[in-house]
Order: sequence, then C-alpha cells, then structure tokens
Amino acid sequence: MRREDHARLPRMCFAPARKLPGSLPSVPSFRSLRTLLAAVLIAGMLVALAAVPAGAGAGGDAFRKETTRAVRAHEKARAHVDRLRAGDARTTEVRSAERRRKAIRAGLWDALWSVARDAGDPVAVDPSGRAGRCPAARTRSRAPEDRDGDWTAPTRRYRLSAGYAARGSRWAHRHTGQDFAVPTGTPVYAVGPGTVRATTCGDGFGNQVIVRHPDGYFTQYAHLSRIDVRKGGRVAAGQRLGLSGATGNVTGPHLHLEVRITPYMGSAVSPLPWLRRKSVDIGG
Repeated sequence: MRREDHARLPRMCFAPARKLPGSLPSVPSFRSLRTLLAAVLIAGMLVALAAVPAGAGAGGDAFRKETTRAVRAHEKARAHVDRLRAGDARTTEVRSAERRRKAIRAGLWDALWSVARDAGDPVAVDPSGRAGRCPAARTRSRAPEDRDGDWTAPTRRYRLSAGYAARGSRWAHRHTGQDFAVPTGTPVYAVGPGTVRATTCGDGFGNQVIVRHPDGYFTQYAHLSRIDVRKGGRVAAGQRLGLSGATGNVTGPHLHLEVRITPYMGSAVSPLPWLRRKSVDIGG
C-alpha cells in the first residue's frame, strides 16, 4: 500500500495464571490494561479510516474528522516516545510506544493513499512528474559544502504570511502549511537531510517537491517555478530544491512549506513547532 514499513498493532500475550484452590481471579496489571486500551483505541481508529468509501474523497467531513483525530493521536504518541527516550526508559517500553505510533501512521497512510489515488493526486499516481512533464533544471543541484547545522530554514529573506490552520476564503477548510512570501526565483532549500519522495506538478500546489527525512516525516515545497532535484535523489540540509514561484492556486509568488506524517494531503502538522524541535527558529 505504498508504505515503506507496515507497522502492526502491539502483540499482547497474556499467559493464563495458575489458580490456587479458593483464590480470587487474577487481575491484569495496570501496564497490561494500559497496553490493551491503547491497542483498542488504535484498532478503532484504523477501522474507522478503512471504512471510508473509495469514492468519498478527501473533502468528506467524516473522513476529515477521522484523519484529524489520527494526526493528533500520532503526534501525541510521538511526544510520548520522545519523553520515554529523554527519560532513559527501558528499551522494551520505548519499542512498545514506537509500535503504537507506527500503527497509527500505518492506518492514516493507507487511507490517505487510497483517497489520493482515486482523486488523481499526482503524488500518488505520478510521483516522478514525468507524465505531467514538470519543469526541471538540466543539471541537478549540489549539496552545500559548508553548513551551520543539520537543519535550516527553507528559504532566505522571507516574510511569513499565511500560517498553519489559518482560515479564509482562499482555502476550502484551513491552511495546511506555512507560507513564506518571497519573489519568484528565490532559491528554496531542503530544511534537512532526506530523500526526494516526489516531484510533481499540475494540481493546486503547482510545481512541488516532497522530501522524506530520517525521522519519518515529510516536507513539501510547493508553488515552485523550477524543480532542481529528481525523485529518489538524496539531499542534504540546505541543498537547493528549486526556485520559488506562483504555480498552482496562488494569489502571488511565495513558498508553501508543509510538514506531513505521510506523503499525502490530510496528514499535515504545524511546521514551526516541528522546525523548532530541530533547533530551527524562523520566527512567527
């Protein structure tokens, strides 16, 4: 189903306890009950996402509510994993929490991929951009020789405009990323190291690049005037991905940066807090 890894629900093994004559029934430990409850919640969420009809489209209210719940549940699970690692928790506890996080992402990924495929989203049906003949530079960009850190801002000399979750007539529901107001032709950089997942064009995002990072998140760079990388290529932090522009549904030139749990629409998280966790403070 177009996922790099297929996470499974936590495997729970409850060995039958030996009962002594006249003893009370054994009661599962608090840890076992907590694990069971988490598994039940995850299973319910996956069933809800899987039950969405193939032709429902990403605009359905019920589907949007379920994906929003899944995104929030994933971020809560990710924060829990981070706390366990920071607190030097036991390896088994960290692995169990990570399995729960991946199970949530797996259900979200499959549901969004199915909807994106049926809707003709180029990220799902033409990730290389070849069918759409997306504009690309003749020579690929090179990784920067000198970098101040592993993560960086996506462009320079910008002004922050529309933010994440902003409302307005320009969006069907809420804004799903952070806009950087820059003139057409401004270099756009990868915020961190990763692999190019897609380079597409032709939809509302115009010319876009999607990069997968080592932590499993994806960053999207949309409305470009030119693309300087290709699908499958590895990029470094600060490497040029293309040039800003005004392609797709826009009112003026800018860079639209989105951070996603999956490559597909419907899994976006707030970009600025995510970048701050990478020690990148771009204001706002």
